[in-house]
Amino acid sequence: MKKVAVIMGSDSDLPVAEKALAVLDELEIPYVVHVYSAHRTPAEAKAFAEGAAENGFGVIVCAAGMAAHLAGAFAANCVLPVIGIPVGGGALGGLDALLSTVMMPSGVPVATVAIDGAKNAAYLAAEILAVGDAELAEKLLSARKKAAAEVLGKDKTVFEKFVK
Repeated sequence: MKKVAVIMGSDSDLPVAEKALAVLDELEIPYVVHVYSAHRTPAEAKAFAEGAAENGFGVIVCAAGMAAHLAGAFAANCVLPVIGIPVGGGALGGLDALLSTVMMPSGVPVATVAIDGAKNAAYLAAEILAVGDAELAEKLLSARKKAAAEVLGKDKTVFEKFVK
């Protein structure tokens, strides 16, 4: 199975990134985690991106706030799917990170999830990897069934509470 790289622009992004890591753990997808800055460590970020495919990665997930150029920097330096997680905070509450992540030029796409949407970033990474992995696809189907059962359980509880 291909690995997922989870890259943060700062260690302050870890609480958000950990939500993605929990999903990857649940689905038994191997991953590595790094802190690279598009602005403060551009050479290291570029080197990682350029070697990611040959080092067994299938998807790169980048979490960054404010200027949030990290996902774009990775997408510019490899042809693997890159998923950006705009991290909330700062003066604009994450809107700046969302716009910086989603507004990529033609030919350098970054898939973007919601502000602090790390779980969906991990699920999207898993879906990308599952295109060539039937076992992983089955795990994703199982996770969806489990989530549906949880919602239906909550529906039953709420319905019974308010039945008159």
